[in-house]
Amino acid sequence: MKSNILHRQTAHDYPLAVRGEGPYLFDQDGKQYLDASGGAAVSCLGHGHADIQQAIIEQVGKLAFAHTGFFSNEPAERLAETLIKKSPAGDGRVMFVSGGSEAIEAAIKLCRQIHVERGDLDRTHYIARRQSYHGTTMGALALGHHVARRKPYEPLLQNGPNLSNVSHVAPCNAYRNQGSLSEEDYSEQAAKDLEDEILRIGPEKVAAFFAETVSGSSLGAMPPTRGYFARIREICDRHGVLLVLDEVMCGMGRTGHLFACEKDEIIPDMIALAKGLGGGYQPIGAVVLKPGLSETIDQGSGALMQSHTYMAHATACACGLAVLNTIERDNLLENVRRQGEQLKDQLNEKFGQHPHIGDIRGRGLFIGLEFVKSRETKEPFARSANISGKVKSKAMEHGLICYPGNGTADGDLGDHILLAPPFIVEQKQLDEIIERLDQTLKDVLS
Repeated sequence: MKSNILHRQTAHDYPLAVRGEGPYLFDQDGKQYLDASGGAAVSCLGHGHADIQQAIIEQVGKLAFAHTGFFSNEPAERLAETLIKKSPAGDGRVMFVSGGSEAIEAAIKLCRQIHVERGDLDRTHYIARRQSYHGTTMGALALGHHVARRKPYEPLLQNGPNLSNVSHVAPCNAYRNQGSLSEEDYSEQAAKDLEDEILRIGPEKVAAFFAETVSGSSLGAMPPTRGYFARIREICDRHGVLLVLDEVMCGMGRTGHLFACEKDEIIPDMIALAKGLGGGYQPIGAVVLKPGLSETIDQGSGALMQSHTYMAHATACACGLAVLNTIERDNLLENVRRQGEQLKDQLNEKFGQHPHIGDIRGRGLFIGLEFVKSRETKEPFARSANISGKVKSKAMEHGLICYPGNGTADGDLGDHILLAPPFIVEQKQLDEIIERLDQTLKDVLS
C-alpha cells in the first residue's frame, strides 16, 4: 500500500492495524498479533478497554481542551492529586506534558531553573549513564548515550544551541560488569563512578544526575542491583545534585509497583513518566517533583520558564486518571508481579540454556532477553547481523510483537528484545508468547 507517511523505516511496507482487542492487534487482512511488548511498553491495559474509552468520550463531551495560560481543568487537578498521593514522597507537584521526550526535556529545564532560583548559577553540568536512552528530542538525545541514535546528530549536540555540557558514567549492568564482586560491592563500585565524576567536574557545577530506574530500550530491562540507588541518593545529597529518575518506560505499574523506585526504597527529586500513564489511549507525560522544589520557584520568579501548548490537556489527563483508577480497582499490580514471575520462570525453563541467549532479566512484566554469539564469552553478534531486527520481523510473521534493541553490550554492539505484555495478561497469553518466541528463535538463531 502506497503511503504518504514518512515511516520509521522509510521504504518498509507496514501492515495496517485496524483493530485492537485486549492483548491482541489485528491488521487489514484479519491477521492476529499478540502484543507482547505493548508497542514500546505503552499499552499497559491492552487494546479496546471500554472503561478508558468511555472516560475519554465523556471528557471530550464536556471539555476537550482549555489552554493552561488561562485555565486549569478538573481532570488535570485530579490526576495530579492522585499521582502525588501515590508517589514515593507522598507530596509535591506535577507538570504534565505530552510524552516521554518532553518529560525529560521538562526535567532538564526544571533542574536548571531550580538552581537559578537558588542562586546556584554555575550548576550547568548534567550527568547520565553510558548505554542510557532518554528520548529523541535534542536535549534528551544529548543526555542519553545510545551511540547509534546519537551519531547522526553529534555535531549539533556538540556545537549547536543544545545540551552539550553532559558527561556519562558507568551503567548498573550486573550481567556484563559485576564479575566476581558481591552484589553489595558491585553496587558500591557502580555508584562510586558517579561520585568520581562529580568531583572531577566540581560539585558546585553539577546540576543533576539522570538515570532510568530499570533500564529500557538501550539495556533491555536491566534492573539495578540491591543498594545501588540508595548509594546514588546519598552521593547526590552530599553534593547538592538533583536526582532525576526516568520512569518513562518502566513506571506506572510496569515493574509491579506504580513507581518503579518504590522497590529501591528511595525518594528521587523528580520522576519522569509517560507511556503507561496514558496506556496508548492518549499522548501524555509528566514530571513529578518532590516537596520543596516547586516552592523554590514559588518564592522566586513565581513562573515556569517553559511551557507547551498541550500541557495538562484535559482529555489526556482524564485518560490518565482512568488508567490509574483501573489499575487500582482491578488489583493489576498484583497481576503484574504474579504473571511477571511466571513469565520469567517459563522463559528460563525454555531458553535459559539457549546457546545464544546470554541473560533473561527484568522486573514485573518488563523483561529483557540479551542475545550473544557465545554464552561463555558474552561476545555480541556483529552489528551487520541485525539479530534483534530479524527477531522482530520473524516474530511478527508468527503473530508476536516484541520490542527490539541494539547497542546492548557497549552502546554499539549487542542485541536484545523487550517483553512488556499488558497488565491484564493471563496464562493463555504467556503460553502463546513462549510458543511463538520459540518458533521465532528457531528461525533466526538456528
